[in-house]
Amino acid sequence: MNLNGLQKLEGKDIRASRFRDSLSESGVRAIFHPVSAIDANLAAAWSELASQASEPNIFYEHWFLNPALAQFDHHPDLQLFLLWAEEPGQSQLLGLLPLGPNNRFGRWPVPHVENWLHHNCFLGTPLVRKGFETDFWDHLLAALDEGRWPGFLHINGMTIGGRLDQALRALCSEQKRRCDLVHSEARALLQSELGSEAYLNATVRGKKRKELRRQAKRLNELGDVTFAHHKDAAGLEPWIDEFLRLERSGWKGHNGSALDSSGQTRAFFRDALLGAARAGQLERHDIRLEGSPLVMLVNFHSSRGSFSFKTAFDEAFARFSPGVLLQLENLRILENPAIDWMDSCASENHPMIDSLWSDRRHIGRFSIELKGVSRRAIFRGLRLGEDLMGKIKGRKIFDPTEVQQ
Repeated sequence: MNLNGLQKLEGKDIRASRFRDSLSESGVRAIFHPVSAIDANLAAAWSELASQASEPNIFYEHWFLNPALAQFDHHPDLQLFLLWAEEPGQSQLLGLLPLGPNNRFGRWPVPHVENWLHHNCFLGTPLVRKGFETDFWDHLLAALDEGRWPGFLHINGMTIGGRLDQALRALCSEQKRRCDLVHSEARALLQSELGSEAYLNATVRGKKRKELRRQAKRLNELGDVTFAHHKDAAGLEPWIDEFLRLERSGWKGHNGSALDSSGQTRAFFRDALLGAARAGQLERHDIRLEGSPLVMLVNFHSSRGSFSFKTAFDEAFARFSPGVLLQLENLRILENPAIDWMDSCASENHPMIDSLWSDRRHIGRFSIELKGVSRRAIFRGLRLGEDLMGKIKGRKIFDPTEVQQ
């Protein structure tokens, strides 16, 4: 596929060349596919891949990524790296990752290639079919080595210690290629063999549970309080409108970060929820007082995993902790035999969810060396600078895989 546009590398203008399909002895094909050329045939193969992914990631599923591509700015050379079992479009899709060039790395003007994220994308782990983790990285790195991509490969937001992390590090070690974990953070994860009530008793102190019961009682004294759980698309569009209004009424609306603060995020949110509903992967919760929403929650399911995507609540009722009360209802996911875990998608050290969910999911950024003298020099020079700045600022990167060893 053609990569349009010019990239600056080593002081020379380099037009990205047509990438030659790589064909292994087994027939596996790797191609770069323009995001502008996504069609129904690819979407069907994409959805089937997501259902068989080694590590579920709703943020790279078709129904979520397509609305994001339609609404948010991205590099004109953004591509989908696709790994096909045989002939592209005529065989099983084995792996998918949106990636493209970037001329800046943080504050530094360092060209590189990276996976695409946006402000509402909370995981960057590639979609890869179970059992093909090493094949995926092998073909991706070979394609990047062969092509005229700049600098190095940066994978942002990948699960640390998962199958894809393990496969990547093992392959890079075998190829004597540096693969550095350059940043890590931990966020709340819900995963337990306990039921919801037993989990709550084991995780939350008795004094806190008593306070939550008191708040729920006081809230019920104000009128008819109802909890609703939705798994279908019935009433979805008005529900979305209510969610957007509720979020906009609070601090996010005041500082301009609410989904309803711009037409782009509003359209993205609506299309993503409608797409998830069509795919059968949407779950919604809300608590209402006399029919008016106090707090609303959006979850997305994928294979045996789930993602708690967005919450909105009425800040006028903050003294009743409506967000916490709804999360207590959300604990019932532990009784769902089809779901093994739920990712909070929350920031590290989140004061609310960290107090309710005891497990943590570690997410990291990885920088991977590409072949070529100039690219290796760019990579090693950058990493030397990062390490030096880290020592000056006292930054430490926690790698849970080293603890496990």
